[in-house]
Amino acid sequence: MSERDDPLTIGRRVQQWRAERGLTQKQLAEPAYTPAYISTLEAGRARASDEALKHIAERLGVAFDELVTGRSARLATELRLQLTGAQRTLATCATEEAAELFAAVLAEAERHGLVEEKVAALLGLGECGIDTGDLDAARHRFEQAEEALAGAPLTARVPALRGRATAHYLAGELRYAVYLLESTLDELNRGGLHDPDALLLLYASVIGPYMDMGAHARAAQAAELALALAPQAGDPALVARMHRSVARTLLAEGRIAEADASLAKAAELYRGLQIRTELAHCHWMRGYVCAQNGELDRAEAELREARAMLSAKRAALYTSQVAVELADVLHRRGKSEEAAALLQEVLTDLSSERGALHSAAAHRLLGIIAEDTRDTEAAEEHYVRALSLLERAGAAGDLADLCRLLGDLLRRTGRVEAALDAYRTGLGHRTAPGTTTLGPAPAQPPL
Repeated sequence: MSERDDPLTIGRRVQQWRAERGLTQKQLAEPAYTPAYISTLEAGRARASDEALKHIAERLGVAFDELVTGRSARLATELRLQLTGAQRTLATCATEEAAELFAAVLAEAERHGLVEEKVAALLGLGECGIDTGDLDAARHRFEQAEEALAGAPLTARVPALRGRATAHYLAGELRYAVYLLESTLDELNRGGLHDPDALLLLYASVIGPYMDMGAHARAAQAAELALALAPQAGDPALVARMHRSVARTLLAEGRIAEADASLAKAAELYRGLQIRTELAHCHWMRGYVCAQNGELDRAEAELREARAMLSAKRAALYTSQVAVELADVLHRRGKSEEAAALLQEVLTDLSSERGALHSAAAHRLLGIIAEDTRDTEAAEEHYVRALSLLERAGAAGDLADLCRLLGDLLRRTGRVEAALDAYRTGLGHRTAPGTTTLGPAPAQPPL
């Protein structure tokens, strides 16, 4: 039974606050009620109506909600202010500090039964876990947020669902991440729940997993839908995130100038919002664009900037991921020793459960560097490790390329049958169906 339904608790509160204000039962009752009614209410022998409690709250000089729950009317507002501070800290300062702030809000919200503030704190703690690479903790926080919103509309649960999908994606569980995002999109669109912010968040989040799984057609479609939704979205941070994600699809289609322009828009928005982590992601993606376009000196500068910003933010997992892409650029610029040292450093922070795709990319590049120095044994070992990681994640496009590299190495060392097996495996992944999910593409929004 809640306090609102407990006449004895409310009666004691009325009696205490009346005494503190020096009011008699008659003064509290007038003009609508009798002193006898107030006496009965204070003794807990009557369940007061909302109208009676509103009258009493007005006479006591307190808010109705404060009278029936015992919570200060200012508490929720104060916690929301603390949440804003924690979110700003997460965006611009140390993640550990932001986590402490979110945890403090969570404790207060749970103590006073404030569901909205509790969910916001849980989402913040989940994002902190994503930043630091503590993916199990992040997923647990997002799951707690979903549980707290069990009876809420789907649109309210989207940030928690998206956060959980992101944690699975970064852990290398691409298929399940895409399933979560697609099934949520399908339910929103088929149910007519056309919430631009929710849809934009989901479409922008699914582009990365699509690309890593080789589902380029779906990635392109998600990017087009995200761009169409952007003018309707009310959150500039969402629009900026969308521009960053869309750039990756544009790049895959060879639209280099458009990709760079999309990233420039994202960087401008994030700079205005002072969201340092997301701004670092923009430098990261711009470095990737430049590398694909052959502008290696500019790519190196952008990736170094991104790595420095993420390192200062203590975003450990993202820092390791961008370091792998920086190492690739360094290798292409003839700085292979520096690249290999950087890769060996970051591999201690990556695993099959934590950054599987970039761990595989690190082993792939170390294999290429080993081949350059004619250390075929080390090269083969790195390729096999990368293959295992990619098979677990289901990254079809990268698997096909890696099988080619391994096949070429085996052929050059005289193992023709093993090389043919590697090539066949690669062809199998290259010719896999376009969809990499558990069913057809999700329904589209009524744009």
